[in-house]
Amino acid sequence: MNPVLGRPRPKYTVRTAATFGVMALALASSMLAGPGAGVGSASSHREAPLIAADPQVDNTDVYAFTSPDKQDTVTLVANWLPFQEPNGGPNFYPWADGAHYDINIDSQGTGRPDVTYRWTFHTEDQRGTDTFLYNNGVVNNLTDPTLLFHQYYTLQELRPGCEPKTLVEHGTATPSDTGRASMPNYAQLRSQAGVQLPNGGRTVATQAADPFFLDLRVFDLLYGGNLSEVGQNTLAGYNVNTLSIQVPKSELAFKGDPGRNPVIGVWSSTEKQTMRLSPGKQEPTGKYVQVSRLGNPLVNEVVVPAGLKDAFNSLPPSEDHNQPALVNKVLNPEVPQLVQAIYGLPAPATPRTDLQEIFLTGIAKATGGPFQVDLNSQLMNQDINPKRFVPAEELRLNMSTPVTANPNRLGILSGDFQGFPNGRRLTDDVVDIALQVMEGATPGHLIPALAAGDGVNQADKPFSGSFPYVALPYAKAVNQPN
Repeated sequence: MNPVLGRPRPKYTVRTAATFGVMALALASSMLAGPGAGVGSASSHREAPLIAADPQVDNTDVYAFTSPDKQDTVTLVANWLPFQEPNGGPNFYPWADGAHYDINIDSQGTGRPDVTYRWTFHTEDQRGTDTFLYNNGVVNNLTDPTLLFHQYYTLQELRPGCEPKTLVEHGTATPSDTGRASMPNYAQLRSQAGVQLPNGGRTVATQAADPFFLDLRVFDLLYGGNLSEVGQNTLAGYNVNTLSIQVPKSELAFKGDPGRNPVIGVWSSTEKQTMRLSPGKQEPTGKYVQVSRLGNPLVNEVVVPAGLKDAFNSLPPSEDHNQPALVNKVLNPEVPQLVQAIYGLPAPATPRTDLQEIFLTGIAKATGGPFQVDLNSQLMNQDINPKRFVPAEELRLNMSTPVTANPNRLGILSGDFQGFPNGRRLTDDVVDIALQVMEGATPGHLIPALAAGDGVNQADKPFSGSFPYVALPYAKAVNQPN
């Protein structure tokens, strides 16, 4: 049973409106720091100074949802290496050798992972001194000799107090899509790269069309001041590197019991070693260091101030509550005051305990926050020790929320409580939800003036109905006219 639908809504929806309104305006402000002409900053693409210079290990988005076609499982999708222009040869977009690409799950609310899925890649480059080409002929299969650049990975499952379990010993990553002539059937290559896991799940490492969709002209006085500048999906045409994994809910729930313990917290992170450079080569050395982290979209970009962004990327969620400067930016965020000064919209009263529930504790009666409904906090799990619970920035998912037969892109506004911030589906239209609730919309009662939203209601390329769900990568240059 959906833990929200059976509850009275007025108190919840009003406060939710305030919360998402701030998120929409935060998005507007964040675009001012975009990376350059024609490329905006979306979710956590290039969100901090150090990671912007190291895109191979830059987390961009995390999605977590009950698999619609296999509802005893959860699908986790994490993306890296943003703004991939499809024709970016000859080296294209490899994963970083030796880096730890992690998807972490916290089932107890401690801010520490109860399980981590870790991909570690290595490269076999057969080009040598013979050619500059990524492939020197048509590639129909991952084993074709015409494919000269190969990446392989080991996938491990890490649990505290247990030896690492190797789920995949020598998995093959789908290569970058070098074009229609080179790779006429990329879907076939992706299918060949898929791996069945011993726990009943499956995984794939692949390139994909960036699934995040929105019109970034929100920064031009909120779409021109009169919603005249809408309808352009600014991220259309760009690709990302994607790790997708589908696992049984019992693998993620505390004590393996999703019935009693249905809520999990999810975030992705990347660790790498220091590189020792010498002429023509580089060698990793020393301990692994966390360099990037992502749970909820937009947090590091618009909640965390510039001077703390790199530090946030290095912290585990378990330390968030010990960072008073960070917590203060949640309770007393900068963006609403800026919006009030610029747009004349009164900032909500502080401290923002509603934002604290969204970003740090999850929404549940036990948190003592303003919503007073049970939605997606680990404190809802019956077998955890509540004394160990700490506020931590994570994307929280209640695995017991039923899959919506006909998902609505507007989520909460349509009465569909399965989407963000209760996990995040690929089709959730976060921007339109935010624009509506900013003006007080409630489920079933939209604001007519904002009915068109940003004019971008879905991704440019349709998602698949089966794993890994993400769309195939773009092959046409971004600057090429239709």
